[in-house]
Amino acid sequence: MKRRLAILTEIISPYRIPLFNALAGLEEVDLQVIFLAETDPELRQWPVYREEIKFPYVVLQSWRKRVGRYNLLLNRGVGSALGTAAPNAILCGGYNYLASWRALFWARSRRIPFLLWSESNLQDQRHGHAAVEMLKEEFFRLCSGFVVPGKSAAEYLRVHKIKDELIFTAPNAVDNDFFAAGAAAACQHGDEYRRELSLPDRYFLFVGRLVAEKGVFDLLAAYAKLDERMRQRVGMVFVGDGAARAQLEREAAMISPGVIKFAGFTHREQLVTYYALAEMLILPTHTDTWGLVVNEASACGLPVILSSVAGCAADLVRENWNGLLISPKDVTSLVSAMQGLASDPSLRATMGANSAAHIARYSPQEWSQGIVRAIMSRST
Repeated sequence: MKRRLAILTEIISPYRIPLFNALAGLEEVDLQVIFLAETDPELRQWPVYREEIKFPYVVLQSWRKRVGRYNLLLNRGVGSALGTAAPNAILCGGYNYLASWRALFWARSRRIPFLLWSESNLQDQRHGHAAVEMLKEEFFRLCSGFVVPGKSAAEYLRVHKIKDELIFTAPNAVDNDFFAAGAAAACQHGDEYRRELSLPDRYFLFVGRLVAEKGVFDLLAAYAKLDERMRQRVGMVFVGDGAARAQLEREAAMISPGVIKFAGFTHREQLVTYYALAEMLILPTHTDTWGLVVNEASACGLPVILSSVAGCAADLVRENWNGLLISPKDVTSLVSAMQGLASDPSLRATMGANSAAHIARYSPQEWSQGIVRAIMSRST
């Protein structure tokens, strides 16, 4: 029996479009996506790839304001959009918006299963105040089921006393084919792209927001502690932008020898080139619900040095097989990992091949099948 599914999610993220396209292509699902806003220009510089969208959707009227570290987003028309969709089940991406609560009560009043798409993990440092935590527990209690991207998120729910039979896994994914094909094409013109982008012949790569909680200062400190011969041979490239960029650039200017490049925010069409020509991805984050850049780098065939607290660590990186895990804020271990991996081209090649093979299991198709299992189990 075909199920009508409504997905309520914040913005039209380029990372989610391939997932929703894959889900909409399944015979078991009649999909309607309800976006709370098109984008969040204050936090993200992503373009909206409307031409790639192959699923029906609506964007609600919204009003957004930042209050301290909180993102206040108010919407009109939640009930109307759900009424038009007439779903057999609702999948909601988060509990921290008033629209999420409106959808929850709408579903419960009609006895429609309401599933939470939850990515929180126990290592995440972004905990709310006691009142917020109480509201979260109440939201959990009212949900019919939960969809998680991997092991860490599932363990988080178990600690919150959610039963295993209510937890379903839909593995977090990116468009692996896009990144793999783009990386292969970039490698064929490697010298040309290095000149065009002013890239070192060899380099470590960081991709993400340039903020302290991503571990960017730890990474810069680790690069500075590499032996001089290593820094003469291998550069450091930061791709992304953020509040810490100016300070990072000031500190980077004091490191010699070494080549450190700040590429700024980069759209995915060029981002794939940075992955393709790098020797490894390094994400020494202090807190991260997942870390989709690890998916992207793996699809491009890179080994990964990753903080053990990243939400994806338990799923995407196997120690000494396709990458290395380090403790957050442990600069000494980070130096050792960078030095060792950069000194061993055979190991990098093996780990990169393993990354590419492993990430095939984390595809939009696998994600969509996970969603189908969840809604088939919980919907009437």
